[in-house]
Amino acid sequence: MSLTNITRFFHRLFYYIRLSLSSEGQDFTTGSIRKAIFLLAVPMILELSLESVFALVDVFFVGKLGSVAISTVVLTESIITIVYSVGIGLSMAATAMVARRIGEKNAAAAAKAGAQSMLLGLLVSVLISIVGVTMAPTLLRLMGGSAEVIRMGTPYMRIMLGGNLVIMMLFLINGIFRGAGDASIAMKSLWIANICNIMLCPLLIQGWGMLPAFGLTGAALATTIGRTIGVLYQLYKLNYSHGVIHLKWSDFLPDKSVLASLAKVAGNGTLQFLIGSASWIFLARLVAQFGEDATAGYGVAIRLIVFFILPAWGLSNAAATLVGQNLGAGNAERAAKSVWLTAKYNALFMLGVTLLFFFMGEWLVQLLNDDVAIRPVAVEALRIVSLGYVLYGISMVMMNAFNGAGDTKTPTIINLIFFWGIQIPLAYILSISWKLGPTGVFVAIVSAESLIAVVAMWLFTKGKWKAVKI
Repeated sequence: MSLTNITRFFHRLFYYIRLSLSSEGQDFTTGSIRKAIFLLAVPMILELSLESVFALVDVFFVGKLGSVAISTVVLTESIITIVYSVGIGLSMAATAMVARRIGEKNAAAAAKAGAQSMLLGLLVSVLISIVGVTMAPTLLRLMGGSAEVIRMGTPYMRIMLGGNLVIMMLFLINGIFRGAGDASIAMKSLWIANICNIMLCPLLIQGWGMLPAFGLTGAALATTIGRTIGVLYQLYKLNYSHGVIHLKWSDFLPDKSVLASLAKVAGNGTLQFLIGSASWIFLARLVAQFGEDATAGYGVAIRLIVFFILPAWGLSNAAATLVGQNLGAGNAERAAKSVWLTAKYNALFMLGVTLLFFFMGEWLVQLLNDDVAIRPVAVEALRIVSLGYVLYGISMVMMNAFNGAGDTKTPTIINLIFFWGIQIPLAYILSISWKLGPTGVFVAIVSAESLIAVVAMWLFTKGKWKAVKI
């Protein structure tokens, strides 16, 4: 390749990167599919990459408080993932409906769908706040936390669950932007939230000057404050940006038909992620039976896994927008081609993560935490779970494709069968009955995820998702 061609390549690359980060709404129903994937995926990958950086920074500072603090966060976040599940489920419904309306060239209906989804999110977050604040110690006790974990984790959980509205809205409003083809604003809102988080975390955990050290509670405060700032930015962009979505006060007046359609998609979507989240809670409970070192090691491994695969989730999210917009435009064939091409790219990325974890897992764990007691469990978790990553990368895309089409029922059934019908029983048998300990849990995870990918691909090729109406 000549120097001129290399120069042209990088010039085009940087041009498309700038375009993906500066766009305010894109119609992806025509033109190059590769370009569409790139324009959607770049901000989504950058968005979730910073999210994963925050996860590591958070555990780094929390890790300074000892293994009990890490164990506390692991158990607490297993419950907080339920909030994430609800937020993601509602976001999924918003993305699917907004993208479909954008594909139909009906921006006013897209705005109304976004506003109605925010109403649903507000209602659900109030209910979660009440339960979280009043039942925090009980929830930690049910998770198998020790007396010290319950003492340290109760204030942390109360702040995180009490302030879940900002978590909910951050996910949900970003879903609106993604459906409109504006992944750049979704990226910027999470960047703002997480940069604030990273700046506040050491100050509130360790203290500075006259500012007292709040310990683990400081981590919860930093997270809540940072995400609040991110939501304020989102609301500003919804009202004052030049994108395709412009909310009016009248859009928030309850609309039974829109709410019913959203509830149908969001109900299955929320259940879909609740099933997955609940299974992870059960797995964390199984690991907790083998001691705090095992729980802490599992927690470190999860943080590393999240750090490296969140970009893959970002790439797979592009499939939802592409499917939704192209179905709205009546082009199901283009939607299918977009999904298969996205799956190919995601599988290649996850292959790289597999090799990294398998050959450099011990070094990565040591870099994050120098506690020798927890290292063996963390390294083993990385190596075993990563064996199914190529298939997992494909299943991410397939699940998002179903969701983007508004077919949230299919992934829900898949999750129910393979998480609770296969993964949970297998994890219990291998870890408890066969006395393999945490190793049995890790084997069950990779087995279930691999089977999910195979079934998801088979169902996608049948094409029933193309006929879903929302």
